[in-house]
Amino acid sequence: TQVLVESGGAVVQAGESLSLSCTASGLSFDEYVMGWFRQAPGKEREGVSCINWSGTHTVYADSVKGRFTISRHNAKNPLNLQLNSLQPEDTAVYYCAARHTAVITSDEFCITPGGGDWGQGTQVTVSS
Repeated sequence: TQVLVESGGAVVQAGESLSLSCTASGLSFDEYVMGWFRQAPGKEREGVSCINWSGTHTVYADSVKGRFTISRHNAKNPLNLQLNSLQPEDTAVYYCAARHTAVITSDEFCITPGGGDWGQGTQVTVSS
């Protein structure tokens, strides 16, 4: 059974930072494209940032470019997302997800979230 678990969500003030982490079990971590996605109330789930299996290629939603940084450490397993300069519009449930690198690229994964394995999500709330 493949399981993804997110952590690090919190309530913060606008302008503050957070660091989210995702650990995965039951899969060969370095064979998977990984991504962070978010869903705000009343909105569709959207790709925030995705990273290829080796960590050499990343993609970001325009709304978070320059503020968020995705990284992965295959030897230690975690997938991280550093969120800086948070704004109220960043408020959402953030999900970690994985899809095997043989079936999708990191760019494709962020554009069309779906399939693969997903965590339960962690809530990020940014107050103004």
